[in-house]
Amino acid sequence: MATQEVKGEDYIVQFDPDSVIVYFKGELSLGGPTEYAPITHLLNEVAESEPNTMTIDLRNLAFVNSSGISMLSKFVLSMRKYKGVQLVVLGSNDMPWQGKSLKNLEKLLPGLTLEIE
Repeated sequence: MATQEVKGEDYIVQFDPDSVIVYFKGELSLGGPTEYAPITHLLNEVAESEPNTMTIDLRNLAFVNSSGISMLSKFVLSMRKYKGVQLVVLGSNDMPWQGKSLKNLEKLLPGLTLEIE
């Protein structure tokens, strides 16, 4: 799978196939599931390749709206069907929304590894 990215005015989501990391940068305030579809498609495509470990790096994502949280939550739920894939989510204490919101992802996928630094 090649390097892929989804870009908007205020954000970029990049997939690095060598490390199997999806990097989120900027601010995500899109208008619902239709606008988030390209990002969802990218995440699903990575998951469908069933890597041993898949990492979502949110440390440089300054803001995400409720539609974005919903998109991430639905993706994490969908990971339940990929029993052999370890999902790792990286967050930052420097981003106020992450400490509270990302902890909820652990409830959706008990095997999820959450690292907030």
